[in-house]
Amino acid sequence: MNSRKKISFFILVSFFAVGLINAQNNQLENWLSTVDGIEYQKIPHDSSLFDIAYEIMITQPLDHKNPEAGEFRQQVFLSHTDKNAPMIMDTEGYAAKNRTLELSEILNANQLVIEHRYFEDSVPDSLIWEYLTIEQSAADHHRINQLFREFYNGKWVSTGISKGGQTTIFYRYFYPEDVDVSVPYVAPLNFSDADPRIHNFLKNIAGTDCRKKVLDFQKNLLIKRDSIQPLFEEYCTENDLKYTIGFDAAYEYSVLEYSFSYWQWGDGDCSKIPDEDGTAQTYFDEFDNYGIFSFIADEGTSTITPFYYQAFTEIGFYDYDITPFSDLIKYVDGSNSIFYKDDWKLTFNTELMYSVKRWLDENGNNFIYIYGELDPWTATSVELSGETNSIKIVNPNGAHWTRIKHLPDDLRETVYSNLENWLDISIN
Repeated sequence: MNSRKKISFFILVSFFAVGLINAQNNQLENWLSTVDGIEYQKIPHDSSLFDIAYEIMITQPLDHKNPEAGEFRQQVFLSHTDKNAPMIMDTEGYAAKNRTLELSEILNANQLVIEHRYFEDSVPDSLIWEYLTIEQSAADHHRINQLFREFYNGKWVSTGISKGGQTTIFYRYFYPEDVDVSVPYVAPLNFSDADPRIHNFLKNIAGTDCRKKVLDFQKNLLIKRDSIQPLFEEYCTENDLKYTIGFDAAYEYSVLEYSFSYWQWGDGDCSKIPDEDGTAQTYFDEFDNYGIFSFIADEGTSTITPFYYQAFTEIGFYDYDITPFSDLIKYVDGSNSIFYKDDWKLTFNTELMYSVKRWLDENGNNFIYIYGELDPWTATSVELSGETNSIKIVNPNGAHWTRIKHLPDDLRETVYSNLENWLDISIN
């Protein structure tokens, strides 16, 4: 074929491909326009992977078992590449943002990013807390799955990070046939509203020298509080961080939170932690590295109030071990009560997570659980029973930021090979 013919052929093929893409995009929008109970609008998209994207508001029942209880609108971001490609279903645990998912890139897939009920733009007019359960949330996702299956023909993968990873697990528990594969990242499975396994993990994490340096740093924050707490109070005042519990208690809770946050978000290089002779400013600078102050602040806790409701009723949380600081703590008892609203009278469902665990042990196939070795939430990670084909990948020296791209080559290839087998596809 001469060069002129090659160019003409290339133009013809490109024109044909663009025509197919435009036709499918039109087909998608035509389909969306026929679906009852949704509103949609085009939004900017990642053009390196997707052809078109939409923000969609879906009307959902507050109580899927009793539609008469009321409705709310749930925010969903749809990014489209091909109706026959896999669909990645991101079960966010909090608010949702339109972002490109790691698995969408790996699998050249479409994606749905789904905001969790009771967060951000997916909040009912009246906060009736009894409808904020993992079963109702799973029903939200099931309804969305069934809706978009009317258009998309490919395999389905559910995924989520942290609380979103928990949501991925719970969704499969209630609707095991909805998706072909589930990939929860750094998702804990807690068995109480203050799971003690967190304390044991922090007592044994990494090397003895590094653990001691973290503990000594916390102790020195309390020993030297007369020079460091004023810097804390000045920073909080300048950044409009308020504490109903007062600065003294907020300072101590922040000190207690430091070890959890350090291992959750750090890189494990404890040489960066100031020694005993460090200045007040160097101590404060390290103290301020992990977002602890805003996490404890009124605004931080109120922003994710629905999370705390779920933590104290079904999905669990942690508290603080004050034993190493018993002679230095003056204002707090280490409980997680600072996250508990005064009008809540809650009982933790102790059986539910054990029921989820039994199902995972016996029936939870086609899961890829991804964790970071140093992340405290790995203390309450899913443990494999050996009765299913699911795999658990732990990133050496990884923390809560661990993703597939951060894994060593051999572990990343293990993830890829399982995805290929379970989805019957080839990953380039």
